[in-house]
Amino acid sequence: MFLLQTYYKNTLSIYQFMNILKATKRTSASTGQVNKLRLEGFIPGVLYGGKKNNLNISLKKLHLQNIINTETFMSKVYDLDIDGNSEKALARDISYDPVSDEPIHIDFMRITKGSQITLEIPVKFINSDKSPGLKKGGVLNIVRRKVELRCPAENIPDEIVVDLDNTEINSSLKISSVKLPENVLPAITGRDFVIATVVSPTILVEPEKTEEVPAEGEVPAEGAVEGAAEGAAPEEGKDKSAKASDEKGKAATGDKAKSAKPSGEKDKSVNKETKKK
Repeated sequence: MFLLQTYYKNTLSIYQFMNILKATKRTSASTGQVNKLRLEGFIPGVLYGGKKNNLNISLKKLHLQNIINTETFMSKVYDLDIDGNSEKALARDISYDPVSDEPIHIDFMRITKGSQITLEIPVKFINSDKSPGLKKGGVLNIVRRKVELRCPAENIPDEIVVDLDNTEINSSLKISSVKLPENVLPAITGRDFVIATVVSPTILVEPEKTEEVPAEGEVPAEGAVEGAAEGAAPEEGKDKSAKASDEKGKAATGDKAKSAKPSGEKDKSVNKETKKK
C-alpha cells in the first residue's frame, strides 16, 4: 500500500512539473449527477474555444489541490490529457462553493496557434538584498502584484520579473524597466505605469508627555496637602451652611416674638375693660 501511494505521488508530481492535467469526458449533465460527481472527489469543468465543440470534462480534485490556489494557475497553459487526447488549455474561471469555499467548477479555454490572449501575469521581485535603498531601511511599496499583458498563445510568461538591484530610496520601477518576452506587450498603452516604488520608512512618533506647569504665583501642593485641602473644603462649607441656618432660626424666633407681643397687649386691654364693667 505504501509503495502504491509513493508511486502515485511521484507520478502526480511529474504531471504537475510537465504542466499536464489528467481529465476525463463526462456525460452527466443534471444537477444530481454533477453533485454525485463532486462527492466522488471530482471537479466538473468545460473546455471551450477554437473551432471544436465545447467538451464537458471532470478532473480529480486531488490532482488540482496543490496548484489551483497558486498565482500562476490562471495564467499558465496546461496540457489537458482527456482520455489520452491532449488539448492545450488555459484556466479562465473557477467557481467556489459559498459555504465550504471548495472549487466546484472550472472553465478551460482552448489555446489555438497564432491567437493573442490578454492575461494577468503575476509579478516577482528579485535581488532585494542588492538594493541600497532597502538596505538603508527603505520599504518596497508594491503598486501592482499582477500586470495585464497581451501575449501570443505560444509565448505566455509564467511571471514578470522585476529586478531591485541598485535601486535607491524614491526609485520608481515602471513597466518600461521590465524585460518582457518577445511579442508580449502590456495591455495598458499610452503611459509608462508604475509597478513598485522604494520609499522612505514611515515612523510613528508618540507625543512626549509634558508636565503641567503651575501658573505664576501658584504654589503646587503636595499630595498630602492636597488631600487635606480637599478634605477641608467640605467642612468649611458645612460650617457656613450651619451658621446660615442658625441665623435663619434666630431671625424666625425674633419675628415670632415680635408678632406675639401685640397679641399680649391686646389681652391686657381686654382684661381692663372687663374690670371696669
